[in-house]
Amino acid sequence: MRHKPNVFSEQCGSQQVLGLIANKWTTLVIYALAQGTRRYSELQREIGGVSQKMLTQTLRNLERDGLVQRRLYPVVPPKVEYSLTPLGRTLIDPLRAICRWAEQHLHKLQAARASHVDGRGR
Repeated sequence: MRHKPNVFSEQCGSQQVLGLIANKWTTLVIYALAQGTRRYSELQREIGGVSQKMLTQTLRNLERDGLVQRRLYPVVPPKVEYSLTPLGRTLIDPLRAICRWAEQHLHKLQAARASHVDGRGR
């Protein structure tokens, strides 16, 4: 008998899934690919602060988990494009909402941090 997935259970694989999609780089890669197919260099330019190593690792993880499709064209030099799979596209709306929330509430969060100088509001 299979148990219903429960993200609060440490034995449930859904915690691993949550860990993947809650990752900052995963969110930004999916958000960038929501606008269409991109080459590696386009993603690197668009996603500020991501290292080559982190972008490569994130794309590999997303491809392994069936969220991103990697397409290699047999040309010289090699051309590689990344796009969301149908499963990956199901994350567009939730992650877009999170990204927009972050943009809309940035100033409030910064103000709260500034007023909370030493952890006791002093």
